[in-house]
Amino acid sequence: MPIAVDIDVMLARRKMSVGELADRVGITPANLAVLKNGRAKAVRFATLAALCEALDCQPGDLLRWEAVAAAGGRRVPGRPGAMTEAAATTPRRSNGT
Repeated sequence: MPIAVDIDVMLARRKMSVGELADRVGITPANLAVLKNGRAKAVRFATLAALCEALDCQPGDLLRWEAVAAAGGRRVPGRPGAMTEAAATTPRRSNGT
């Protein structure tokens, strides 16, 4: 998945357990584990805000984008404005306008 979740990094920095964070945020430890392990399909803004409040951080500290290279499917750490080589060399399709 191109969105990487770094909740475990912030938990370690704050010396907080998954159970403690789940209690502070108001979600189950199982649901927090789904989010933490990158298996969640979505996250509510209210949950993201509660995570940021409990961990005293910004959303960008918890979530980051990683491009997936077209060849081989390996992840390329994302940078704002950066493109993978495949994306930069692939012609864009016109929408007919």
